Amino acid sequence: MRKTQLASFGTGLSVALYGASGGIGTALREALLADPAVERVFAFSRRSHFPAHEKLTAIATDIRREEMIADGAALMRAEGPLHLVLVASGILHGDDVRPEKSWRQIEAGAMEEVLRVNTLAPALIAKHTLPLLARGRKSCFAALSARIGSISDNKLGGWHAYRASKAALNMLIRTFAIELARKNEEALTLALHPGTVDTDLSAPFQRGLPEGQVQSPEETARHLLKVIDEKGPGESGRCFAFDGTEIAP
Repeated sequence: MRKTQLASFGTGLSVALYGASGGIGTALREALLADPAVERVFAFSRRSHFPAHEKLTAIATDIRREEMIADGAALMRAEGPLHLVLVASGILHGDDVRPEKSWRQIEAGAMEEVLRVNTLAPALIAKHTLPLLARGRKSCFAALSARIGSISDNKLGGWHAYRASKAALNMLIRTFAIELARKNEEALTLALHPGTVDTDLSAPFQRGLPEGQVQSPEETARHLLKVIDEKGPGESGRCFAFDGTEIAP
């Protein structure tokens, strides 16, 4: 039997995965479904047509709409507690969104969209799923952040909307941790930096990177689950890279 990547959680795990059809989200979905400790995976995505699996419940959701997040949470509440909530969604570029090289390129509509997806959506997911985390055993809420969200690490400037959205997300993860510790002492929150991953999100920005710096989604999923497994309530509210090292705020 395949060894679990989530040994510190125990067995019979229920996991909620948001952004389950993206590059990293797909790899996480497959890794979780293959994990013998995981009993059920609720996979949220605007595209909910995934290969059938006995552990999988696919739920079509636009994370920009709170009513859809709330409906999904109500469905999960009826099925019992969650042990892991993973937010793997995010936006860096799109039809009307580009990383800004200068403050002159800041556009309200584009910035609002980046903040809506990268900051507000995880906040609303937390609002509706943190109360569902299991009690009396380890449970975790984790969201994909980025090293670029570190204020102290910002030496280059630019990418204003993306940096701001991830810095704000990191602050939310910290504030959620403080409140969660009062209500569910064995639960934790984590912000996770996946590194540079070979996905559509990073594809336009891979040119010139050193060989070996770009990871496959499958490698990244394994690294992220390892970090989640290794961290405990004493490290709640902090941001960690895929290799387990902490990223300063």
